Amino acid sequence: MKYGRRGFLAAAFSTGLALTFGASGAKAARRIEKHRPITPSKTLVRSRSAPLKRARTALVPFETAPFPYHGTMPGSNEPFLNVNEGGRKGHRTASGRIYWEDQTYNDNRVLLHIPKGFDIRRPALMLVFFHGHGATLERDVLDRQKVPAQISASNANVVLVAPQLAVDARDSSAGKFWQPGAFGRFIGEAGQQLARLQGDRRSLRTFASMPIILVAYSGGYVAAASAIERGGLKKRVRGVVLLDSLYGDLDKFAHFIEGDPSAFFVSVYLSSTRNQNNRFENILTAHDVDVSPEINTRLASGGVAVVPGGGGRHRDLVTHAWVDYPIIDLLKRLPEYRR
Repeated sequence: MKYGRRGFLAAAFSTGLALTFGASGAKAARRIEKHRPITPSKTLVRSRSAPLKRARTALVPFETAPFPYHGTMPGSNEPFLNVNEGGRKGHRTASGRIYWEDQTYNDNRVLLHIPKGFDIRRPALMLVFFHGHGATLERDVLDRQKVPAQISASNANVVLVAPQLAVDARDSSAGKFWQPGAFGRFIGEAGQQLARLQGDRRSLRTFASMPIILVAYSGGYVAAASAIERGGLKKRVRGVVLLDSLYGDLDKFAHFIEGDPSAFFVSVYLSSTRNQNNRFENILTAHDVDVSPEINTRLASGGVAVVPGGGGRHRDLVTHAWVDYPIIDLLKRLPEYRR
């Protein structure tokens, strides 16, 4: 990547539970030459635990979860819970729809998954998954999108952290993640909870220093953008993957690309985000940012890719995209973190 005066991108954008899992479905990866290879981030290894003999999956309440949220809307003093009917509080979205706190914004659970064979002594990644609209952790992330199962099938030394956002609603609100440093505190608690799930308290420092990749599907882009903009984790985020998710916040994702050329950025689109992705790619290219039409075979080399997601439906993209089970494919492009 070539960068001119720092901040040019900002100016450019200112306008405008055990599981069984059978077929991996991963197909041959398309190749592209890249530069700036990086080595896996060093983690602080204190534990001598052997690789896990079975997967460990749990839904865990977090104090730092995105919801409940009793703060304000970003850039204003307006309360997020802007509806009160007889003491029952809710949020009126930009479309005018009302969602009630007790139904939509009161689930503080997080889906954690450590795959069978995970080895705390080897380089490892934390994958944070932000679900889209109309989702719950059990029904969608766990059962329909099979995100934990894809991680297990990838043979990657990766753990999953998936917070519940708005429950089963057409709402992309990021909740506490809108607040400065909140995502960093959430990741700190995730390290503690993963160490408990791992079963070895000495693994805490390893989880606490583990590099992170963010994967956002559909409306999960708001949480992802807030995490990289104000999460307070600096260069611990090694990559961002948007699965038909670039509906907005282009400036925040541009800042991420500008701020750390060694990290990778992948945006996969269908018809719903094609126009935004075209705009994003055109502006990056106009400012000498190398944008590839293919996903790098070795993602740890960094780079930016804007690629079509295949002929499937938006609803099915997490399981059927350019390949079946695309999270498996993405993690296989990180052999540095193989189990």
